[in-house]
Amino acid sequence: MKKDNLVTQQRVRMQAGRAEDGLGPTSDIGSRLRALYGAVQDEGVPNQLLDLLEKLDNAEQAQSQAAKSAPRDGE
Repeated sequence: MKKDNLVTQQRVRMQAGRAEDGLGPTSDIGSRLRALYGAVQDEGVPNQLLDLLEKLDNAEQAQSQAAKSAPRDGE
């Protein structure tokens, strides 16, 4: 029973220390991370990436059309 009480006391101390360490949801670190995340969201997709995605779509379509027009075995 004493061991359980000791563990509970340690948990309470850890939680109290965690609240005092400045890492809560309104901490400076949290505010900076939210600001950085917001800035990244506002950046948009780079043109190079859009070009690569378009090339990939074109290659997939060409491959699909080639597979449809290729003769099948046994026909």
